[in-house]
Amino acid sequence: MKKNYPGLFIITLFFLFTGSLISCKKDDIDKPSQPVQLSDADSLKFLMYRTMQVSYVDGGRDSVFDLPTYYWYNQVPAIDPLSATYGSADELLDKMISFPVNPASGNRFDRFSFIDQGQLSDEIQGGVAGDLGMQVTFAYDANNNIILVVLFTDKNSPSGKLGVTRGWQITGINGENNVQYDGGNGSNVNRIINAVYNDAQATITFKKPDGSAVTHSLAKSVYQINPILFDTVFTTGGKKVGYFVFNTFSNVYNNGAPTFTKQEIDRVFAKFSAAAITSLIVDFRYNGGGSVNTAEYLSGLIAPASVTGKEMYRYVYNDKLTARAGEIGLQEKIVFEKGGNLSLNNVFFIGSDNTASASELTLNNLKPYMDVKLVGDTTYGKPVGFFTFTLNKYDAQGKEKFLADLYAINFETKNAAGQGGYYDGIIPDALANDYVGIAWGDSGDDHLAKIFSYLNTGSYGNKVSGFGPEKNKSLRIPITTTLQPMRFNGMIDYRVSGQLKDLK
Repeated sequence: MKKNYPGLFIITLFFLFTGSLISCKKDDIDKPSQPVQLSDADSLKFLMYRTMQVSYVDGGRDSVFDLPTYYWYNQVPAIDPLSATYGSADELLDKMISFPVNPASGNRFDRFSFIDQGQLSDEIQGGVAGDLGMQVTFAYDANNNIILVVLFTDKNSPSGKLGVTRGWQITGINGENNVQYDGGNGSNVNRIINAVYNDAQATITFKKPDGSAVTHSLAKSVYQINPILFDTVFTTGGKKVGYFVFNTFSNVYNNGAPTFTKQEIDRVFAKFSAAAITSLIVDFRYNGGGSVNTAEYLSGLIAPASVTGKEMYRYVYNDKLTARAGEIGLQEKIVFEKGGNLSLNNVFFIGSDNTASASELTLNNLKPYMDVKLVGDTTYGKPVGFFTFTLNKYDAQGKEKFLADLYAINFETKNAAGQGGYYDGIIPDALANDYVGIAWGDSGDDHLAKIFSYLNTGSYGNKVSGFGPEKNKSLRIPITTTLQPMRFNGMIDYRVSGQLKDLK
Protein backbone atom coordinates (compact mmCIF):
# COMPACT_ATOMS: atom_id res chain seq x y z
CA MET A 1 0.00 0.00 0.00
CA LYS A 2 1.28 3.44 -0.89
CA LYS A 3 0.49 6.45 1.24
CA ASN A 4 1.69 9.99 0.63
CA TYR A 5 2.20 11.72 3.97
CA PRO A 6 2.62 15.48 4.24
CA GLY A 7 5.89 15.98 6.09
CA LEU A 8 6.45 14.06 9.29
CA PHE A 9 3.09 13.57 10.78
CA ILE A 10 0.48 13.28 8.38
CA ILE A 11 -1.67 13.62 6.62
CA THR A 12 -3.90 14.87 3.70
CA LEU A 13 -7.31 16.31 2.81
CA PHE A 14 -9.89 14.01 1.27
CA PHE A 15 -13.62 13.54 0.96
CA LEU A 16 -15.21 10.11 0.67
CA PHE A 17 -18.06 8.89 -1.44
CA THR A 18 -18.34 5.32 -0.25
CA GLY A 19 -19.89 2.25 -1.78
CA SER A 20 -18.54 -0.33 -4.18
CA LEU A 21 -19.00 1.79 -7.26
CA ILE A 22 -16.43 -0.07 -9.30
CA SER A 23 -16.24 -3.70 -10.23
CA CYS A 24 -14.65 -5.69 -13.01
CA LYS A 25 -16.29 -8.92 -14.05
CA LYS A 26 -14.32 -11.32 -16.17
CA ASP A 27 -16.63 -10.77 -19.14
CA ASP A 28 -17.12 -7.03 -18.71
CA ILE A 29 -13.81 -5.59 -19.82
CA ASP A 30 -14.48 -3.49 -22.91
CA LYS A 31 -10.97 -3.36 -24.34
CA PRO A 32 -10.90 -6.04 -27.06
CA SER A 33 -7.12 -6.46 -27.06
CA GLN A 34 -6.82 -7.33 -23.40
CA PRO A 35 -7.22 -10.77 -21.83
CA VAL A 36 -10.68 -11.82 -20.65
CA GLN A 37 -9.42 -12.70 -17.19
CA LEU A 38 -6.89 -10.22 -15.84
CA SER A 39 -4.63 -10.76 -12.87
CA ASP A 40 -5.43 -8.81 -9.72
CA ALA A 41 -2.52 -6.46 -10.40
CA ASP A 42 -3.61 -5.73 -13.98
CA SER A 43 -7.27 -5.40 -12.97
CA LEU A 44 -6.31 -2.81 -10.40
CA LYS A 45 -4.22 -0.83 -12.91
CA PHE A 46 -6.98 -0.99 -15.52
CA LEU A 47 -9.81 0.04 -13.20
CA MET A 48 -7.80 2.81 -11.58
CA TYR A 49 -6.84 4.35 -14.90
CA ARG A 50 -10.32 4.12 -16.38
CA THR A 51 -11.94 5.64 -13.30
CA MET A 52 -9.54 8.56 -13.24
CA GLN A 53 -9.24 9.27 -16.97
CA VAL A 54 -12.29 7.88 -18.79
CA SER A 55 -15.46 7.41 -16.70
CA TYR A 56 -16.44 6.09 -13.32
CA VAL A 57 -19.80 4.87 -14.67
CA ASP A 58 -20.48 1.12 -14.66
CA GLY A 59 -17.55 0.46 -12.43
CA GLY A 60 -15.01 2.13 -14.68
CA ARG A 61 -15.94 -0.05 -17.67
CA ASP A 62 -18.12 2.55 -19.37
CA SER A 63 -17.11 4.01 -22.73
CA VAL A 64 -20.30 5.99 -23.40
CA PHE A 65 -20.25 8.67 -20.70
CA ASP A 66 -17.38 11.14 -20.73
CA LEU A 67 -16.97 11.46 -16.95
CA PRO A 68 -13.33 11.23 -15.86
CA THR A 69 -13.00 11.79 -12.11
CA TYR A 70 -9.41 12.99 -11.79
CA TYR A 71 -9.27 16.74 -11.16
CA TRP A 72 -6.33 17.19 -13.55
CA TYR A 73 -7.33 14.49 -16.06
CA ASN A 74 -6.67 16.83 -19.01
CA GLN A 75 -3.02 17.20 -18.04
CA VAL A 76 -2.38 13.45 -18.14
CA PRO A 77 -1.48 12.02 -21.57
CA ALA A 78 -2.95 8.76 -22.84
CA ILE A 79 -1.31 5.79 -21.11
CA ASP A 80 -1.75 2.06 -21.62
CA PRO A 81 -2.56 0.92 -18.07
CA LEU A 82 -1.70 -2.69 -18.93
CA SER A 83 1.79 -1.83 -20.15
CA ALA A 84 4.58 -3.87 -18.60
CA THR A 85 6.28 -0.52 -17.97
CA TYR A 86 4.19 -0.26 -14.83
CA GLY A 87 4.71 -3.22 -12.55
CA SER A 88 1.95 -2.19 -10.18
CA ALA A 89 -0.93 0.25 -9.79
CA ASP A 90 1.26 2.29 -7.47
CA GLU A 91 3.85 2.73 -10.21
CA LEU A 92 1.18 3.69 -12.72
CA LEU A 93 -0.38 6.17 -10.29
CA ASP A 94 3.01 7.71 -9.57
CA LYS A 95 3.47 8.31 -13.28
CA MET A 96 0.00 9.76 -13.75
CA ILE A 97 0.20 12.22 -10.89
CA SER A 98 3.59 13.49 -12.06
CA PHE A 99 2.02 15.36 -15.00
CA PRO A 100 -0.17 18.03 -13.33
CA VAL A 101 2.19 20.95 -12.60
CA ASN A 102 1.43 24.27 -10.94
CA PRO A 103 2.47 26.91 -13.49
CA ALA A 104 2.93 29.49 -10.73
CA SER A 105 5.57 27.48 -8.87
CA GLY A 106 6.66 24.76 -11.27
CA ASN A 107 5.90 22.19 -8.57
CA ARG A 108 3.66 19.16 -8.92
CA PHE A 109 0.07 19.81 -7.99
CA ASP A 110 -0.60 16.26 -6.83
CA ARG A 111 1.36 15.12 -3.79
CA PHE A 112 -1.70 13.41 -2.41
CA SER A 113 -3.32 10.67 -4.51
CA PHE A 114 -2.84 7.11 -3.28
CA ILE A 115 -4.21 3.59 -3.15
CA ASP A 116 -5.33 2.15 0.19
CA GLN A 117 -6.20 -1.35 1.31
CA GLY A 118 -9.24 -0.25 3.30
CA GLN A 119 -7.95 0.57 6.80
CA LEU A 120 -9.17 4.18 6.97
CA SER A 121 -12.84 3.86 7.83
CA ASP A 122 -12.48 2.58 11.39
CA GLU A 123 -10.26 5.47 12.42
CA ILE A 124 -11.95 8.35 10.62
CA GLN A 125 -15.59 7.29 10.56
CA GLY A 126 -15.70 5.06 13.61
CA GLY A 127 -13.15 6.95 15.70
CA VAL A 128 -11.54 3.67 16.71
CA ALA A 129 -7.84 2.82 16.61
CA GLY A 130 -5.82 -0.27 17.44
CA ASP A 131 -2.27 0.81 18.26
CA LEU A 132 -0.08 2.06 21.12
CA GLY A 133 -1.49 5.59 20.72
CA MET A 134 1.91 7.24 20.71
CA GLN A 135 3.52 9.50 18.11
CA VAL A 136 7.31 9.79 18.35
CA THR A 137 9.93 11.87 16.56
CA PHE A 138 13.57 12.84 16.69
CA ALA A 139 14.52 16.20 18.20
CA TYR A 140 17.56 18.15 19.31
CA ASP A 141 18.35 18.30 23.02
CA ALA A 142 20.05 21.20 24.78
CA ASN A 143 23.47 19.92 23.65
CA ASN A 144 22.38 19.70 20.01
CA ASN A 145 22.26 15.91 20.13
CA ILE A 146 19.46 14.19 18.25
CA ILE A 147 17.28 12.16 20.60
CA LEU A 148 14.03 10.21 20.28
CA VAL A 149 11.04 11.78 22.05
CA VAL A 150 7.30 11.39 22.44
CA LEU A 151 5.46 14.03 20.46
CA PHE A 152 2.03 13.24 21.91
CA THR A 153 -0.17 10.39 23.13
CA ASP A 154 -3.89 9.75 22.97
CA LYS A 155 -5.36 9.82 26.48
CA ASN A 156 -7.48 6.74 25.78
CA SER A 157 -4.66 4.66 24.32
CA PRO A 158 -2.38 2.10 26.00
CA SER A 159 0.46 4.62 26.27
CA GLY A 160 -1.80 7.45 27.39
CA LYS A 161 -3.40 5.39 30.14
CA LEU A 162 0.07 4.66 31.55
CA GLY A 163 0.80 8.36 31.78
CA VAL A 164 3.26 8.58 28.90
CA THR A 165 3.10 12.12 27.59
CA ARG A 166 4.61 14.79 25.39
CA GLY A 167 8.32 15.43 25.83
CA TRP A 168 9.32 12.11 27.37
CA GLN A 169 12.56 10.83 25.88
CA ILE A 170 12.83 7.22 24.66
CA THR A 171 16.16 5.67 25.62
CA GLY A 172 15.53 1.99 24.87
CA ILE A 173 13.21 -0.26 22.92
CA ASN A 174 12.90 -4.02 23.54
CA GLY A 175 16.18 -4.07 25.44
CA GLU A 176 18.12 -2.22 22.74
CA ASN A 177 19.54 1.11 23.92
CA ASN A 178 20.71 2.29 20.49
CA VAL A 179 17.87 4.50 19.34
CA GLN A 180 19.97 6.98 17.41
CA TYR A 181 18.77 8.43 14.13
CA ASP A 182 20.53 6.65 11.25
CA GLY A 183 18.64 7.99 8.25
CA GLY A 184 15.24 7.42 6.74
CA ASN A 185 15.99 3.80 5.85
CA GLY A 186 18.39 3.08 8.68
CA SER A 187 18.14 -0.11 10.71
CA ASN A 188 17.45 1.84 13.91
CA VAL A 189 14.69 3.91 12.33
CA ASN A 190 13.05 0.82 10.82
CA ARG A 191 13.23 -1.00 14.15
CA ILE A 192 11.68 1.99 15.95
CA ILE A 193 8.90 2.29 13.39
CA ASN A 194 8.04 -1.39 13.72
CA ALA A 195 8.08 -1.31 17.52
CA VAL A 196 6.00 1.86 17.91
CA TYR A 197 3.54 1.42 15.04
CA ASN A 198 3.53 -2.09 13.61
CA ASP A 199 4.36 -4.72 16.23
CA ALA A 200 1.71 -6.09 18.58
CA GLN A 201 3.69 -5.11 21.66
CA ALA A 202 6.88 -3.35 22.73
CA THR A 203 8.87 -2.72 25.89
CA ILE A 204 9.99 0.90 25.97
CA THR A 205 12.21 2.75 28.44
CA PHE A 206 11.41 6.42 28.93
CA LYS A 207 13.32 9.27 30.54
CA LYS A 208 10.99 11.82 32.09
CA PRO A 209 11.69 15.58 32.15
CA ASP A 210 12.71 15.29 35.81
CA GLY A 211 15.45 12.81 34.84
CA SER A 212 13.79 9.71 36.26
CA ALA A 213 13.43 6.60 34.11
CA VAL A 214 10.55 4.19 33.71
CA THR A 215 10.06 1.10 31.55
CA HIS A 216 6.62 0.13 30.27
CA SER A 217 5.49 -2.99 28.43
CA LEU A 218 2.91 -1.77 25.92
CA ALA A 219 0.52 -3.85 23.84
CA LYS A 220 -1.70 -2.72 21.00
CA SER A 221 -5.36 -2.51 21.92
CA VAL A 222 -8.54 -1.12 20.42
CA TYR A 223 -9.67 2.19 21.90
CA GLN A 224 -11.82 5.21 21.12
CA ILE A 225 -9.70 7.99 19.69
CA ASN A 226 -9.77 11.16 21.78
CA PRO A 227 -9.15 13.99 19.30
CA ILE A 228 -8.59 16.55 22.07
CA LEU A 229 -5.15 16.14 23.59
CA PHE A 230 -5.49 19.05 26.02
CA ASP A 231 -7.86 21.89 26.89
CA THR A 232 -7.96 24.75 29.37
CA VAL A 233 -9.08 28.33 29.94
CA PHE A 234 -6.39 30.96 30.43
CA THR A 235 -6.74 34.40 31.94
CA THR A 236 -4.34 36.96 30.49
CA GLY A 237 -4.64 40.70 30.91
CA GLY A 238 -8.09 40.18 32.38
CA LYS A 239 -9.23 38.33 29.27
CA LYS A 240 -10.59 34.78 29.23
CA VAL A 241 -8.97 32.67 26.50
CA GLY A 242 -10.04 29.16 25.57
CA TYR A 243 -7.36 26.77 24.32
CA PHE A 244 -7.53 23.22 23.03
CA VAL A 245 -5.24 20.88 21.11
CA PHE A 246 -7.26 19.19 18.38
CA ASN A 247 -5.35 16.31 16.85
CA THR A 248 -7.62 14.57 14.35
CA PHE A 249 -11.00 15.08 12.70
CA SER A 250 -12.61 11.75 13.54
CA ASN A 251 -16.27 11.94 12.65
CA VAL A 252 -18.88 13.54 14.91
CA TYR A 253 -21.48 11.05 13.67
CA ASN A 254 -21.26 7.38 12.79
CA ASN A 255 -24.28 6.01 10.96
CA GLY A 256 -26.30 8.88 12.35
CA ALA A 257 -25.29 8.36 15.98
CA PRO A 258 -23.24 10.98 17.89
CA THR A 259 -19.70 9.78 18.54
CA PHE A 260 -17.22 10.17 21.37
CA THR A 261 -15.55 12.85 19.25
CA LYS A 262 -18.73 14.91 19.25
CA GLN A 263 -19.10 14.44 23.00
CA GLU A 264 -15.56 15.74 23.55
CA ILE A 265 -16.02 18.74 21.26
CA ASP A 266 -19.32 19.60 22.93
CA ARG A 267 -17.73 19.24 26.38
CA VAL A 268 -14.94 21.65 25.55
CA PHE A 269 -17.17 24.26 23.96
CA ALA A 270 -19.61 24.08 26.87
CA LYS A 271 -16.62 24.73 29.14
CA PHE A 272 -15.60 27.73 27.03
CA SER A 273 -19.15 29.08 26.98
CA ALA A 274 -19.46 28.79 30.77
CA ALA A 275 -16.16 30.65 31.18
CA ALA A 276 -17.37 33.41 28.85
CA ILE A 277 -14.19 33.37 26.82
CA THR A 278 -13.60 36.25 24.39
CA SER A 279 -10.68 34.69 22.50
CA LEU A 280 -10.08 31.17 21.27
CA ILE A 281 -6.85 29.30 20.43
CA VAL A 282 -7.20 26.14 18.31
CA ASP A 283 -3.98 24.11 18.24
CA PHE A 284 -3.74 22.24 14.91
CA ARG A 285 0.04 21.85 14.84
CA TYR A 286 -0.06 18.06 14.23
CA ASN A 287 -3.54 17.77 12.74
CA GLY A 288 -3.68 16.41 9.21
CA GLY A 289 -7.46 16.29 8.95
CA GLY A 290 -10.25 13.74 9.10
CA SER A 291 -13.97 13.93 8.56
CA VAL A 292 -15.39 16.89 6.65
CA ASN A 293 -18.51 16.60 8.85
CA THR A 294 -16.32 17.41 11.84
CA ALA A 295 -14.64 20.33 10.07
CA GLU A 296 -18.07 21.79 9.35
CA TYR A 297 -19.29 21.12 12.90
CA LEU A 298 -16.24 22.78 14.42
CA SER A 299 -16.44 25.73 12.01
CA GLY A 300 -20.06 26.28 13.09
CA LEU A 301 -19.20 26.26 16.79
CA ILE A 302 -16.43 28.81 16.33
CA ALA A 303 -18.28 31.14 13.95
CA PRO A 304 -20.70 33.83 15.20
CA ALA A 305 -24.44 33.17 15.19
CA SER A 306 -24.81 35.62 12.31
CA VAL A 307 -23.35 33.12 9.81
CA THR A 308 -26.43 30.88 9.96
CA GLY A 309 -27.51 30.04 6.41
CA LYS A 310 -24.47 31.67 4.82
CA GLU A 311 -21.99 29.91 2.56
CA MET A 312 -19.19 28.03 4.33
CA TYR A 313 -17.28 26.70 1.32
CA ARG A 314 -17.84 25.41 -2.21
CA TYR A 315 -16.50 22.63 -4.40
CA VAL A 316 -14.67 23.03 -7.72
CA TYR A 317 -14.60 19.94 -9.99
CA ASN A 318 -13.10 19.25 -13.38
CA ASP A 319 -15.05 20.55 -16.35
CA LYS A 320 -16.69 17.20 -17.16
CA LEU A 321 -18.03 16.65 -13.64
CA THR A 322 -19.02 20.31 -13.30
CA ALA A 323 -21.19 20.10 -16.41
CA ARG A 324 -23.24 17.27 -14.90
CA ALA A 325 -22.80 17.90 -11.17
CA GLY A 326 -26.50 18.10 -10.35
CA GLU A 327 -27.34 15.08 -12.47
CA ILE A 328 -24.76 12.81 -10.86
CA GLY A 329 -25.31 13.99 -7.29
CA LEU A 330 -22.33 16.25 -6.61
CA GLN A 331 -22.74 19.09 -4.13
CA GLU A 332 -21.80 22.60 -5.17
CA LYS A 333 -21.63 24.41 -1.84
CA ILE A 334 -21.98 23.92 1.93
CA VAL A 335 -23.70 26.47 4.19
CA PHE A 336 -23.51 27.06 7.93
CA GLU A 337 -26.48 25.31 9.50
CA LYS A 338 -26.01 27.60 12.49
CA GLY A 339 -23.32 29.61 14.22
CA GLY A 340 -21.93 29.18 17.70
CA ASN A 341 -22.87 30.87 20.98
CA LEU A 342 -19.45 32.28 21.82
CA SER A 343 -18.76 36.01 21.58
CA LEU A 344 -15.23 35.92 20.23
CA ASN A 345 -13.08 38.94 19.48
CA ASN A 346 -10.14 36.86 18.30
CA VAL A 347 -9.58 33.38 16.90
CA PHE A 348 -6.03 32.06 16.71
CA PHE A 349 -4.95 28.86 15.03
CA ILE A 350 -1.63 27.20 15.79
CA GLY A 351 -0.23 25.49 12.71
CA SER A 352 2.85 23.87 11.22
CA ASP A 353 3.91 22.12 8.04
CA ASN A 354 2.03 19.12 9.42
CA THR A 355 -1.27 21.04 9.52
CA ALA A 356 -3.27 19.89 6.52
CA SER A 357 -6.60 19.18 4.92
CA ALA A 358 -9.56 19.56 7.26
CA SER A 359 -7.46 21.80 9.51
CA GLU A 360 -6.73 24.18 6.65
CA LEU A 361 -10.34 23.97 5.50
CA THR A 362 -11.64 24.95 8.95
CA LEU A 363 -9.33 27.96 9.13
CA ASN A 364 -10.21 29.00 5.58
CA ASN A 365 -13.96 28.60 6.21
CA LEU A 366 -13.86 31.22 8.95
CA LYS A 367 -11.75 33.86 7.23
CA PRO A 368 -14.65 35.71 5.56
CA TYR A 369 -16.52 36.05 8.85
CA MET A 370 -13.98 36.48 11.66
CA ASP A 371 -10.62 37.95 12.60
CA VAL A 372 -8.59 34.78 12.06
CA LYS A 373 -4.86 34.62 12.88
CA LEU A 374 -2.36 31.80 12.26
CA VAL A 375 0.69 31.41 14.51
CA GLY A 376 3.45 28.87 14.01
CA ASP A 377 4.67 27.89 10.57
CA THR A 378 3.34 27.67 7.02
CA THR A 379 0.79 24.87 6.76
CA TYR A 380 1.18 21.87 4.48
CA GLY A 381 -0.99 23.15 1.64
CA LYS A 382 -3.82 20.85 0.55
CA PRO A 383 -6.90 22.64 -0.79
CA VAL A 384 -8.06 19.58 -2.74
CA GLY A 385 -9.91 16.39 -1.92
CA PHE A 386 -11.15 12.96 -2.96
CA PHE A 387 -14.06 10.80 -3.66
CA THR A 388 -13.34 7.21 -2.77
CA PHE A 389 -13.84 4.54 -5.38
CA THR A 390 -13.72 0.95 -4.20
CA LEU A 391 -12.01 -1.13 -6.86
CA ASN A 392 -13.32 -4.69 -7.09
CA LYS A 393 -13.06 -7.54 -9.58
CA TYR A 394 -14.83 -10.85 -10.05
CA ASP A 395 -12.88 -14.09 -10.14
CA ALA A 396 -13.52 -17.01 -12.49
CA GLN A 397 -16.27 -18.29 -10.19
CA GLY A 398 -18.08 -14.95 -10.23
CA LYS A 399 -17.07 -14.07 -6.67
CA GLU A 400 -16.46 -10.39 -6.00
CA LYS A 401 -12.98 -9.60 -4.74
CA PHE A 402 -11.83 -6.34 -3.17
CA LEU A 403 -8.68 -4.93 -4.74
CA ALA A 404 -8.17 -1.48 -3.20
CA ASP A 405 -9.70 1.90 -2.46
CA LEU A 406 -8.65 4.66 -4.84
CA TYR A 407 -8.07 8.17 -3.55
CA ALA A 408 -7.20 10.32 -6.57
CA ILE A 409 -7.82 14.08 -6.38
CA ASN A 410 -11.31 14.97 -7.59
CA PHE A 411 -11.99 18.54 -6.49
CA GLU A 412 -10.79 21.74 -4.87
CA THR A 413 -12.46 23.83 -2.14
CA LYS A 414 -12.82 27.60 -1.81
CA ASN A 415 -14.38 29.66 0.98
CA ALA A 416 -17.26 32.14 0.67
CA ALA A 417 -14.84 34.88 -0.42
CA GLY A 418 -13.41 32.66 -3.15
CA GLN A 419 -10.17 32.10 -1.22
CA GLY A 420 -8.36 28.81 -1.77
CA GLY A 421 -5.55 27.48 -3.92
CA TYR A 422 -3.10 27.35 -1.01
CA TYR A 423 -0.96 24.61 -2.56
CA ASP A 424 2.14 26.14 -1.00
CA GLY A 425 0.46 26.33 2.40
CA ILE A 426 -1.15 29.09 4.44
CA ILE A 427 1.43 31.61 5.63
CA PRO A 428 1.32 32.44 9.37
CA ASP A 429 0.79 35.90 10.78
CA ALA A 430 3.58 35.18 13.26
CA LEU A 431 6.32 32.55 13.22
CA ALA A 432 6.77 30.40 16.33
CA ASN A 433 8.99 27.43 17.23
CA ASP A 434 7.64 24.06 18.32
CA TYR A 435 9.57 23.12 21.47
CA VAL A 436 8.49 19.54 22.03
CA GLY A 437 9.67 19.39 25.63
CA ILE A 438 7.26 22.09 26.74
CA ALA A 439 4.04 20.57 28.04
CA TRP A 440 0.65 21.33 26.54
CA GLY A 441 -0.71 24.59 27.92
CA ASP A 442 2.61 25.79 29.37
CA SER A 443 2.70 29.57 28.98
CA GLY A 444 6.31 29.21 27.84
CA ASP A 445 5.17 27.57 24.64
CA ASP A 446 6.40 29.90 21.90
CA HIS A 447 3.02 29.90 20.16
CA LEU A 448 1.09 30.75 23.31
CA ALA A 449 3.63 33.36 24.40
CA LYS A 450 3.26 35.18 21.10
CA ILE A 451 -0.53 35.00 21.15
CA PHE A 452 -0.71 36.29 24.74
CA SER A 453 1.65 39.12 23.75
CA TYR A 454 -0.66 40.03 20.88
CA LEU A 455 -3.73 40.00 23.10
CA ASN A 456 -2.07 42.25 25.68
CA THR A 457 0.03 44.57 23.52
CA GLY A 458 -1.16 44.24 19.94
CA SER A 459 2.24 42.81 18.97
CA TYR A 460 3.41 39.21 18.80
CA GLY A 461 6.86 40.06 20.11
CA ASN A 462 10.09 38.41 19.00
CA LYS A 463 11.20 36.17 21.85
CA VAL A 464 10.02 33.11 23.70
CA SER A 465 8.93 33.95 27.23
CA GLY A 466 11.38 32.29 29.59
CA PHE A 467 12.22 29.26 27.48
CA GLY A 468 14.43 28.47 24.53
CA PRO A 469 16.49 25.70 22.98
CA GLU A 470 19.16 26.26 25.65
CA LYS A 471 16.76 24.82 28.24
CA ASN A 472 16.75 21.04 28.73
CA LYS A 473 12.97 20.98 28.61
CA SER A 474 12.86 22.86 25.31
CA LEU A 475 13.37 20.16 22.72
CA ARG A 476 12.58 21.10 19.14
CA ILE A 477 11.97 19.12 15.97
CA PRO A 478 14.80 19.55 13.48
CA ILE A 479 13.98 16.79 10.99
CA THR A 480 10.53 17.02 9.48
CA THR A 481 10.51 13.57 7.88
CA THR A 482 12.17 11.37 10.48
CA LEU A 483 9.32 8.98 11.21
CA GLN A 484 5.97 8.03 9.78
CA PRO A 485 2.79 9.21 11.52
CA MET A 486 0.91 7.11 14.04
CA ARG A 487 -2.03 6.76 11.66
CA PHE A 488 -3.29 8.09 8.38
CA ASN A 489 -5.59 11.09 8.52
CA GLY A 490 -7.49 12.96 5.85
CA MET A 491 -10.73 14.74 5.13
CA ILE A 492 -13.54 12.32 4.34
CA ASP A 493 -17.14 13.22 3.62
CA TYR A 494 -19.39 10.35 4.74
CA ARG A 495 -22.46 12.54 4.55
CA VAL A 496 -22.64 12.31 0.78
CA SER A 497 -21.91 8.60 0.75
CA GLY A 498 -23.65 6.95 -2.12
CA GLN A 499 -24.80 10.18 -3.77
CA LEU A 500 -22.47 9.88 -6.72
CA LYS A 501 -24.81 8.30 -9.23
CA ASP A 502 -23.88 5.45 -11.52
CA LEU A 503 -25.55 6.59 -14.76
CA LYS A 504 -27.13 4.17 -17.18
